[in-house]
Amino acid sequence: MLVLGVVVSCQGDTHAVFTPAPSPSPHTAPTVAILQSRDVPTGLNVCVGSGPIDVYLSVLSGADADLAARQSNYWQQLRNNGAIAGAVSVFASDITACKTELGATTNVKAMSSLVFQFRDEGQAERAWESGVFGFAPPPLGQLSPNLIRGSGTGLGPSSFTYDRPSVRLACWRRSVFVAFVVVSNADLNTFHAATAAIDPRLN
Repeated sequence: MLVLGVVVSCQGDTHAVFTPAPSPSPHTAPTVAILQSRDVPTGLNVCVGSGPIDVYLSVLSGADADLAARQSNYWQQLRNNGAIAGAVSVFASDITACKTELGATTNVKAMSSLVFQFRDEGQAERAWESGVFGFAPPPLGQLSPNLIRGSGTGLGPSSFTYDRPSVRLACWRRSVFVAFVVVSNADLNTFHAATAAIDPRLN
């Protein structure tokens, strides 16, 4: 009986079924999360250099070395804070806007997006709080109808938006990503469509 019990026990172990834990979905690549040609209105053309941030900075250095150096410093700060990948896309109605600081065009329609991926959500949150490419969340005491921080933006608690007819921008943290969108000389619907295109990709 003892031997039989051992055999039955072993057979029971043999038939045990172990279900592995499902693997987490891979994160979207920043080059996929940034604004794509299908996301922008007709009349805006993609600027040369849009794509991985290293490519963008390399192309920019040939047009404006000083601006490229400042942008490279911003990227290095994000890397110091844990960024492992980044991408930039710029669309403009005139090529001159491809070589200027983000949001600095005064009479040209342009749309830019930046998406940075971090190792974990904590690093992404701290980087968002510190600021992205020179734009930091406003202190709670400095909010105004044109400057909104938090859930009122529609982009979650870790977000802020700035809204003026000449320039509209949004910066927010979702999952392990920090995203930044700036729209120049375009209407509010175009701005909202841009953030709505990127936000679901930030998994």
